[in-house]
Amino acid sequence: MTQSAALRTGLAALAVSAALAGTAQAQEIKLWMLTSNSDQVTAAWDQVIADFQTANPGMTIVVERRSTDEHKAALRVAAQSDQGPDIYFMWAGLGLGGEFVNAGLSLPMDDYYAQYGWDDRLLGTAEGFTNNYPPNRHGVPYTFRGEAIYYNTALFAEAGITALPATYDELKATARTLADAGIPAFTFGGTVNWHVMRLMDVILEAKCGVETHDALMGMQLDWATEPCATESFVELADWSQNYILAPFMGIDQSQSFNLFTAGRAAMMLEGDWLVNQVTEAGMAEQVAVFPFPTGTGRLYGFGENFYISSRSANPDAAAAFLDYLISDGVQQANVGLFGSVSVNSNVTSPDVPPMAQTWMDIFAEFGATFVNGDQAFPLDVTTEYFRIINEVASGNLAAEEAGAAMQTFIAGRG
Repeated sequence: MTQSAALRTGLAALAVSAALAGTAQAQEIKLWMLTSNSDQVTAAWDQVIADFQTANPGMTIVVERRSTDEHKAALRVAAQSDQGPDIYFMWAGLGLGGEFVNAGLSLPMDDYYAQYGWDDRLLGTAEGFTNNYPPNRHGVPYTFRGEAIYYNTALFAEAGITALPATYDELKATARTLADAGIPAFTFGGTVNWHVMRLMDVILEAKCGVETHDALMGMQLDWATEPCATESFVELADWSQNYILAPFMGIDQSQSFNLFTAGRAAMMLEGDWLVNQVTEAGMAEQVAVFPFPTGTGRLYGFGENFYISSRSANPDAAAAFLDYLISDGVQQANVGLFGSVSVNSNVTSPDVPPMAQTWMDIFAEFGATFVNGDQAFPLDVTTEYFRIINEVASGNLAAEEAGAAMQTFIAGRG
């Protein structure tokens, strides 16, 4: 953190200190979040917490970091007990954040939004996800994320590819060109469920279009009889059998990333958070980004929130820390680290490396988004969606039967 950034952060911390005046001292705030794959992001978080504690004597932030699946499991235990965090990270969708809202673990945030005036500070795109759980507001935006294709420019050149695909059919043609050159198009990690799901999500967007895709995710259309749903599963099977680095169902996302940086596959379908990882891997000059060409004009992406636990003994202190986290100074000091675009609308973007600039251009280009399947669906449907995708990708379920399997589960929910 630069001296000027630290100064801004310190000033923001003083404001938080004033907001906490009169609260009990020696308060401990337990913060549960994901383990970052970026050393820069981890260091930035450590600095934010240290600055907050310096400006607020007696306040201690105790951080517990876990992998994605371990984090979800820990929160499910916390939802059934009186133990757990004061603040926890979770995505903003019905099937992720909504699981813990419905379980009663999330404290409604309406009063804090009014107290701190967060609506006047937050970016509307990110803030909108806090309205997913009527009648109350839940969560404070941490990031708004976009997902797109990272590609190895050297491997594209080796295969003779000189133009980026602008349509889904052109992307398939690019995959065939790569395959003819002996280069797998994509790498995925199948053990974590959600990684291969990304491919299914974008195929559905490309094959079904906006209205039909949204209706399928809203469980308002019949997956068994909707032709584009079956076509999408057929496409998933084709990608899995012919254009994904194999074997992929036995590895996780981190191993998949290592295979990508080792030059074993030409593309990954990942989010803007990968910029720091690619840079730290020494691949920034060899990797570039383009949106997945669905043809709908919507960007694939999602929101990430921090929620205050309904079990928290110090909710006011937790809210004050979140106010500090999304303050102008802290967000400006960490722009480009927490996300390509800050959730704070007052933050200006400095000169950034080319890959980060590409992401800023992508965010500026798209005016609408569609979310990951595990955020669109309730948890039980997400679990079945994962299962069916994995079965199709593994060749254990005929793609033509997958839509009927999906619909059978949905219909059986009552």
